Amino acid sequence: MTRITGSTAGPAFHDARATLDARALSSPRLRPAIDYTLPPPTPRVARPSLNGSTAGPAPEPTGPIHSALVALASGETTASELVEAALAAVDRDNDHYRGLVEVDRDGARAAAARLDDEHRCGVARGPLHGVPITVKDVIDVAGLPTRAGSLAYLGRPTQDAVAVARLRAAGAIVLGKAATHEFALGVTSPQSRNPRDPERIPGGSSGGSAVAVITGMGLGSLGTDTRASIRVPAALSGAVGFKPTYGRIPTDGVLALSWTMDHVAPLAATVGDAALLLEVLFDGPRVLGDLPPPARIGVPAAPFKGCDPAVEALVRAALDVLAALGHALEPTERPDDLDLDVASAGGLVVSRCEAATAHRSLGLNRSLYWDEVADQLAAAESITAMDYLDAQRVRADLGAAMAGVFAHHDVLAMPTVPVVAPPRTDFARYLMVLARNAIPWSFIGFPAISVPCGSQDGLPVGLQLVGPPGSEPRLAALALSYEAATTAWP
Repeated sequence: MTRITGSTAGPAFHDARATLDARALSSPRLRPAIDYTLPPPTPRVARPSLNGSTAGPAPEPTGPIHSALVALASGETTASELVEAALAAVDRDNDHYRGLVEVDRDGARAAAARLDDEHRCGVARGPLHGVPITVKDVIDVAGLPTRAGSLAYLGRPTQDAVAVARLRAAGAIVLGKAATHEFALGVTSPQSRNPRDPERIPGGSSGGSAVAVITGMGLGSLGTDTRASIRVPAALSGAVGFKPTYGRIPTDGVLALSWTMDHVAPLAATVGDAALLLEVLFDGPRVLGDLPPPARIGVPAAPFKGCDPAVEALVRAALDVLAALGHALEPTERPDDLDLDVASAGGLVVSRCEAATAHRSLGLNRSLYWDEVADQLAAAESITAMDYLDAQRVRADLGAAMAGVFAHHDVLAMPTVPVVAPPRTDFARYLMVLARNAIPWSFIGFPAISVPCGSQDGLPVGLQLVGPPGSEPRLAALALSYEAATTAWP
């Protein structure tokens, strides 16, 4: 474990309260969303179908998980060989990139041997039979310590988190625990290294998951997303992060950051791999399926403001690809600057106040916390109950407003992050910048996926696609068609 010193976190709360104070609610009688539930769907505006098109077959999903499954089915490889390849990647890269904090060599090898025996007997556990994965170190894995990236915390779980249990039941093998920003309270993971440039951060808080996937230390990873924690590292490291609708995956067995904002989510190398993991985590409903008719894609202006010009150019080029595939790009006014600002402010207040309450119950030694994390929790303790409740009222208001946007558009598209991965020596300046375009969708619980859309001087850029609650299949299909049109998995 590493203790990170230095902090610029405190002033953010002062700014957040000022932003929330300036926000006019749609009604003075609006109730706070204390036990947050998703807004009801807004009736869709009747419109003719685009080009008269109907649903058709989606591109075949590709990626290291899908390739491994084909090789396993044909006998070209075994679960044991996949585990050994992942362990070789750990030995080659982990000391340098610091993606994993715990490696269960014996457990992974034993699980692979059992799965190989079952395969020889014609038994298949499920769609991930024999696939090695990693798990973010705020999620419980039976028999492995949960440290949450902190010198102050040590949990010794005796049972798997629900999400881990679902992956294991489908045949996945847990190789180890992935590094996280301490207690998942940040978007940088500065103790790890970006797998594309070790002098830059991988993003966070699921930074270790991104490192593990890109370097081959496991073929997929299970992480969490409370404000932006799956999509930011995916965008900065060149992976796919798929945050589902709030509440779709149980958070039982996850060390809480924010009870009303935490999401469990997968990170993988490709859209197809991420969607397969999400399908298993859903424990039933399909995510991968037929390609729906061409979408009306709303493109708001505000998320592009302040973008690095190279980032904007790559995202605009990705939108051109979607247009060439037959989708309609339509300008939309929302989310606007105020929506992004109040989502950032409200999400900060809600998540950090809930985190401060959770940490008060943990009773840990705060002197061992990272300076930045301790400062965030201390600042949250100064927030009044009225401020917290107003933030929850803003949340309900914003959720209803964004549901209305999806009455006119099937999907929204924007940069996941407005900049490329910042240098490790300067990460603190970017705490609020990195998450600005991602926070709204965790705050109100709408699904979102980040897909690589090119790179600037070797540093990846992400395209974020957002849909209304329950639209994961459409997002997966749209992202899969974009991926198929722009990349070829070997």
